[in-house]
Amino acid sequence: MTRAWLPALMLPAAMLLAAMLPPAHSGGPGAGSDEDVRVVLEHQTQQLLDAITSGSSAVWDRLLDPRVSFTTEDGEVRSKAAMMGDIRPLPKTITGRITVTDFKVTVHGGVAIATHVDDEHETFHGHALHCQYRTTDTWIRTPKGWRLIGSQVLALRTDPPAIELTPAQLDELVGRYDLAADLFYEIRRSGPVLIGQETGRKPDTLRAETRDVLFVPGRPRYRKVFRRDGQGRVADFAERREAWDLVWTRERPQER
Repeated sequence: MTRAWLPALMLPAAMLLAAMLPPAHSGGPGAGSDEDVRVVLEHQTQQLLDAITSGSSAVWDRLLDPRVSFTTEDGEVRSKAAMMGDIRPLPKTITGRITVTDFKVTVHGGVAIATHVDDEHETFHGHALHCQYRTTDTWIRTPKGWRLIGSQVLALRTDPPAIELTPAQLDELVGRYDLAADLFYEIRRSGPVLIGQETGRKPDTLRAETRDVLFVPGRPRYRKVFRRDGQGRVADFAERREAWDLVWTRERPQER
């Protein structure tokens, strides 16, 4: 979804998701119950997602308020014109489907706040891709029905595939790493498993993404990226959260 040149499915998922939220009643303010609103908005949301994959900008034009503002998963704020300008049919080498799940809505008079997960399955040049996004949308009731006025999308991250390291490779990472005089992170080995523990915290099981990249299952935003000196020995690791690093320096036995 991050390839700007790809239509529909390949748009920044924030776009996809934001646009998906639909209008509820065309019967005007006060018509129907909260449950009616949920059913209509969920149905219309799926229609908008289907319009993305088919390249039908007319659906977006009808259901989005002219002043709609939404924030993509990349943090970009886009207008209705910008969204519609990117809608076009998928090329023959790409197919896909986005399904609305976990749809919930809260109605506050003439305003409705909807949140849902958008489950995307895509085939890109014969390769299967699967992504999910959490979207929160704000709808306003108008004489013509519900219109989307705001949306924000978050990409739901998952753990990367893990690999198995040899005992020797595991032992290379074992040690104590300092961030400050009173804060350290210790990595020890328990059979084929690495255990990491920060000062004052519970121990974590560590898995390997690559030989020198570890992660804690359930925390996909973080990585521990190990760096080596000129002799190939592990010198430290950068605790990476997106593009931000905290560097923990490895202690040598004589330093303790």
